[in-house]
Amino acid sequence: MDSDFIVRLAALLNEKGLEVKTFEFPYMQKIRAEGKRRPPDRMEKLLIAYEQAIVSIADGKQIFIGGKSMGGRVASLLAAKNGSELADQHKLIKGVICLGFPFHPPKKPDSYRGDHLSDIYIDTLIVQGERDAFGTQSEVVEFEFSKRVQLEFLPDGDHSFKPRVRSGITLEQNLITCSKLIVKFVEAQLCK
Repeated sequence: MDSDFIVRLAALLNEKGLEVKTFEFPYMQKIRAEGKRRPPDRMEKLLIAYEQAIVSIADGKQIFIGGKSMGGRVASLLAAKNGSELADQHKLIKGVICLGFPFHPPKKPDSYRGDHLSDIYIDTLIVQGERDAFGTQSEVVEFEFSKRVQLEFLPDGDHSFKPRVRSGITLEQNLITCSKLIVKFVEAQLCK
């Protein structure tokens, strides 16, 4: 939650009037405390942790949920999940924002992780770098998505939206573009 990517993007969104709240999954808290790398928890535990964060943050208000990479995947799975403890509270979730969605592990396109996006019923924005190793633009445009999913691609961006120097684009430019896409998405959902 304190990565350069998240800190900078949150600052850009705050400048545009959006309040951003971050949290860490329990396994990340353990990494921070122990200083040792560890694998993520199983998806069920991640979903529970995210759901608890939503309940504590939402406080009865409509919110947008999302995250970077796995955080976005967990948010979208939670939003798509039927039978969730949030089933009665789904009205709290106004939209989902996924940044650098991990559609598949790098170099393993057959291990697709986005099946739930074909029938997700909550408006979802996915912002992806054009050359993201977890799902390049040429791969992603071939996937099946619900009509509620909006895809946007950042020029020459990798999984963290960083372009190559020779592209003539900077990471800051891609983060600014990303923040504008998020603001436009949020404003469109709030007008519904």
